Amino acid sequence: MKFTKMQGCGNDYVYVNCFREKVDDASQIAIKVSDRHFGIGSDGLILIKPSDKADFMMDMYNADGSSSQMCGNGIRCVAKYVYDYGLTDKSKITIETGAGIKNLDLEVEGDHVTEVTVDMGTPITDPKLIPVVSDQDQIVAMPITVDGISYKMTCVSMGNPHAIVFVDDTKTIEIEKIGPLFENHILFPERTNTEFIHVIDRHTIDMRVWERGSGETLACGTGACASVYACILNGLTEDEVWVRLLGGVLKVRYDKDKHTIFMTGPAVTVFEGEINV
Repeated sequence: MKFTKMQGCGNDYVYVNCFREKVDDASQIAIKVSDRHFGIGSDGLILIKPSDKADFMMDMYNADGSSSQMCGNGIRCVAKYVYDYGLTDKSKITIETGAGIKNLDLEVEGDHVTEVTVDMGTPITDPKLIPVVSDQDQIVAMPITVDGISYKMTCVSMGNPHAIVFVDDTKTIEIEKIGPLFENHILFPERTNTEFIHVIDRHTIDMRVWERGSGETLACGTGACASVYACILNGLTEDEVWVRLLGGVLKVRYDKDKHTIFMTGPAVTVFEGEINV
């Protein structure tokens, strides 16, 4: 199987062009390629496919083989792939995902995409749709106790569930310990991604993320968008925020008029290769 390794802010995936490659049992292949000792090493597998609804389709799998509806960093790399490898010559494209069709604007220098802006859509706060077990209309600064520690949690979906908690220092949290406890908490019937946020000022936040099915990753695009909207709901930031992640920086802007979130960030090709599957 021919593949391309790509990353956005350190959030790395193995990309396969399904216009020319046939991939059977993608869930098991995702587990194999994601292994950093016996495979390629990645946060998961992303298949680039034809779509009858958009220009392209993104089919995504986490490192544990579970399916994922959407990935903000991943979709930017899909946009770079299809332009750089000549599958399109358009600088504005649409990509079908499990969370709907996304519109993307590509910044091109020479013959290559360097940065992509994604219309990430409307943030979802209805607990039933996230989903979260709750009878509230939305979950904002709700107390939750995990491993004996009380946190204030805000829940948002950007096509997949996110629990955003605010901490005094992202560097000192024991994410390997508490991340799985949030992910598998009884409140989340489909598990959850968890963002640990420290607000620097009204335009800047620090973020670490524990992703369901992948563990701690260097970045999470949907998580960055969900975190900014959570900050806005809590009155902590303005509508345009720089999100500082372990792997880089994303710009997230909330458009009040359209009630949608735009995310801008890099997309980088690491290498190409072949793997025996």
